[in-house]
Amino acid sequence: MEQEQTKSQKVKRFIKEVQRVLRITKKPNKTEFASIVKVTGLGLIIIGSIGFLIFVLKQVLF
Repeated sequence: MEQEQTKSQKVKRFIKEVQRVLRITKKPNKTEFASIVKVTGLGLIIIGSIGFLIFVLKQVLF
């Protein structure tokens, strides 16, 4: 019985946290979205380039 209460308390606390986060967050406008897309794309390109360089170096050296 005690474990049931703690589970229900955890669920209630989680729901309150989710509601709090949803109240705070907002939909980004077009400029914010564009900058997020640019930064994410740049990060993907950089990480992909590093992976490709490691792959090429591995093929050349071994």
